[in-house]
Amino acid sequence: MAFRSWKWLLFLGRQNTFAKAWRSRRGGPSLRWKRCCHWSTSKSLDPEVRAFLEENTEVTSSGHLTPEIRLRLLTPRCRFWREKPDLWPYGDPFWAIYWPGGQALSRYILDNPSVVKGRSVLDLGSGCGATAIAAVMSGASQVLANDIDPIAGMAMILNCELNHLNPFPITIKNIINSEASNWDLIVLGDMFYDEQLADGLHHWLRKCTRIQQTEVLIGDPGRHQFLSHSIRSQLHKVIEYSLPEYTRQENNGLTSSIVWSYQPSNSLENC
Repeated sequence: MAFRSWKWLLFLGRQNTFAKAWRSRRGGPSLRWKRCCHWSTSKSLDPEVRAFLEENTEVTSSGHLTPEIRLRLLTPRCRFWREKPDLWPYGDPFWAIYWPGGQALSRYILDNPSVVKGRSVLDLGSGCGATAIAAVMSGASQVLANDIDPIAGMAMILNCELNHLNPFPITIKNIINSEASNWDLIVLGDMFYDEQLADGLHHWLRKCTRIQQTEVLIGDPGRHQFLSHSIRSQLHKVIEYSLPEYTRQENNGLTSSIVWSYQPSNSLENC
């Protein structure tokens, strides 16, 4: 099976199994990982998993909106571009795809460093870590990356190494519906792929903005699940980017991606 087809199956599956993991607050570790909630930047990486990821991903900075950032991704030159998905020994590798919403967020932060400079930033659903990396490059004072897949945590550390950055803290705990923490900025890309998850995100983001006055930026190319959700009425379009041809081909012809500012109304809804 060609990886492009596999990638599309991953996206469809993400609306089911991955969304259930977020909703249930379980970020079950992949094989050979122990359950943990926080990854220290000083923790040594499992050499077996590191070797597998280095062997089965390609370091690339082309075909995306952020050529300044080097990432380990699945590309046509990788073995698993052609292999059957069930041969991949860990959880579905959503992190190995640079999704268009994350690309737009990362591009915007790199072009507008004042958005993060000297501020604390939470990158929710961080995946490959590109947006968190962009925040560090642009002078954020504190960055926390969050993804419920522990393998994504390792990939992020490898990607920090590629970009000559000290690894930022990473948490694999599902923090949606947790107490609102005092972050200056929350960024999230490509997270609105399931209605129940979108409902939970809307509720939690509204709580963060009202209790902590946190700013929220969302990256999404305008998928139906996102634009049809009630959160759409709370969004202000910040900027739209035309996607490179390679990314268009990877995403079934999507041509652009947008950064949105989340600005919930002051109506007295339940928080």
